[in-house]
Amino acid sequence: MIERRGLSRRDFLKGAGVASIAVLPTTRRGRMSAPYLSNSKLSKKVIVLGMDGLDPSLVRRFVAEGSMPTFKMMMERGHFGELQTTMPPQSPVAWSSFISGCNPGGTGIFDFVHRDPKSFSPYLSTSRTFGSGSSFKVGNWQIPLSGGRMENMRRGPAFWSVLEAHGIPTTVYQIPANFPVIDESRGGLRAMSGMGTPDLLGSYGTFTLFSELAVSGAEEWDGGVLERLQVIDHQAKTVLRGPKNSLRSDGSDSQIDITINRDPHDEALKIAIQDHQIMLRQGEWSEWVPLSFELMPMFAHVGGMVRFFAKQVHPYIKIYASPINVDPMDPSVPICTPTGYSRELSQAIGRFYTQGFPSDTKALSMDALSDDEYLGQAKIVFAESLKSFEYQFDRFQEGCFFFYFSSTDQNQHMLWRCMDPTHPLYNPNASPDVKGAVKWFYQQMDLVLKKALTKVDNDTTLIALSDHGFAPFSREVNLTTWLAREGFTSVDGPLGNSGPDFFRNVDWRKTKAYTIGLNGIYINLEGREKNGSVKAHDVAQIKADIIAKLTPLTDPKTGQRAITQVYDGSKLYSGPFTELAPDLVVGYQRGYRISDRSAFGKFPGEIFGDRTDKWSADHCLDPVVVPGMWLSNRQCAAVKPGLWDMAPTIIDAFGLPVPREMEGKPALV
Repeated sequence: MIERRGLSRRDFLKGAGVASIAVLPTTRRGRMSAPYLSNSKLSKKVIVLGMDGLDPSLVRRFVAEGSMPTFKMMMERGHFGELQTTMPPQSPVAWSSFISGCNPGGTGIFDFVHRDPKSFSPYLSTSRTFGSGSSFKVGNWQIPLSGGRMENMRRGPAFWSVLEAHGIPTTVYQIPANFPVIDESRGGLRAMSGMGTPDLLGSYGTFTLFSELAVSGAEEWDGGVLERLQVIDHQAKTVLRGPKNSLRSDGSDSQIDITINRDPHDEALKIAIQDHQIMLRQGEWSEWVPLSFELMPMFAHVGGMVRFFAKQVHPYIKIYASPINVDPMDPSVPICTPTGYSRELSQAIGRFYTQGFPSDTKALSMDALSDDEYLGQAKIVFAESLKSFEYQFDRFQEGCFFFYFSSTDQNQHMLWRCMDPTHPLYNPNASPDVKGAVKWFYQQMDLVLKKALTKVDNDTTLIALSDHGFAPFSREVNLTTWLAREGFTSVDGPLGNSGPDFFRNVDWRKTKAYTIGLNGIYINLEGREKNGSVKAHDVAQIKADIIAKLTPLTDPKTGQRAITQVYDGSKLYSGPFTELAPDLVVGYQRGYRISDRSAFGKFPGEIFGDRTDKWSADHCLDPVVVPGMWLSNRQCAAVKPGLWDMAPTIIDAFGLPVPREMEGKPALV
């Protein structure tokens, strides 16, 4: 995932403004002694648990250690195995294939980041925002004549559309690549958006750190904002900055005043914001605080919500504020269908993270949160998710129930290094909770599976799966630099002086190929790219040259090859949207991945570098290195099933015909 870098503060509000886990409940007498292995071909219920990033090797390890007893039982009585993932094995790419039963050529999603070849501007692949168009100006105000729009860029079929068309009630909770949620339901679908849902600023998550003291490096934060406090007589006045106000001609940020009062003698403070008075002791988190950002007095407001964390009270105040989330009680963008679904859940279980990347990985990477503070926030995220799961699952009676858990993915990205003594960023002095965090989240998945089994009978198909596995990430590959040194990208001036600009100093007239995103390489094709220079008849030879030279790339520090394979996009993908695909796709070896700077058009001085960011485990590698996993209470009929087989499997479980657009095949007996 790349949410930490690059495309921050996307203004999607166009137009007029827009803990400890509870013990799982006991089951009915006799249910827990059932074999869980269904002999029925057809099902009245299908339960699918999406456990993002659950790695099959780690599952086997924790099962062997006795830490995942429910998985162990299911592995013995049902099916457990590896699940092929997409190329590249990025979450939006993979989950789009899961949803549609198609390869990326049928979904149009090939990376977290795509580029518009005509404008050469990057954009988040799963959704785009389009402005309101014409407007008229009145003083300092800019009044739109029409509303803006947001578009879900995922193409192809969706398994829930097939189910709903046949009257099968379906819940799809926070599945990635489903924002904005398209409200085309006939009444049988309940869907909540997940990964891809922005915060209220339009970014993948922008936190705020209020601090009396300067913070080294804060001026370079991307995904975080530092607000300096001036404390006089234990009081400070500051602001929380909200979304850019598209109704103002200067496009300034909306903001809300905050007053902070510190107890002179105790480790406690009070935060006054709008009509809320929040008392926090040092080390405490607030509940969600609903807020209203004024865009035009008396006419336009937009609601959001935030959590505060009192990092430090004495001698200097430090307060963390979460990214401003879309408020599920009053969402300003389409996060669900039916429209009242998020409000219903909030009324039942309380407000919850709606941001697609809820665990604040950026705050940990930038040291705005420590390992232990980050883990506390990550456990809040999971506790909310579990509460939502239990509330909805207890009411589930028939049809299809899909529920997605993000915590296993995000916390492996950040905390794998803490459990692995061989990792260069391993900290032997980390707390036991931090060292055991990855296992803890896997154990919670075991408890979720145990809960799911309470509703499994002979008429039920149960599937638990992950979209990919995981691997440590300790060495960066500066692919832009390699392309420049090999003469495929032409850069004026020395490498390493890329500055803040996107592809600064590139001479496109002499450039044959370039990289953008995490795995793709594009030919600078004449007539397709904005500054294309390569003739169509030269494309095949340039591809062949890159493949021949890049595949054996060896890290001089380790002596290991960094690349397993470079794939030709024209041979890798098929379907109606292959014109969006990269021309080449790089499969990285375990331990390696493209650097963040290379992914967004920077040119570091060296081809290889150490990974120093705490985001130090990843899956954007070669798919053979990081397969997903799946288990079921029914036996597998496929030899090497893939994510694209899961949508047909769900549809087939209800005895329905699989649409011809779906390439996958049913994988269960």
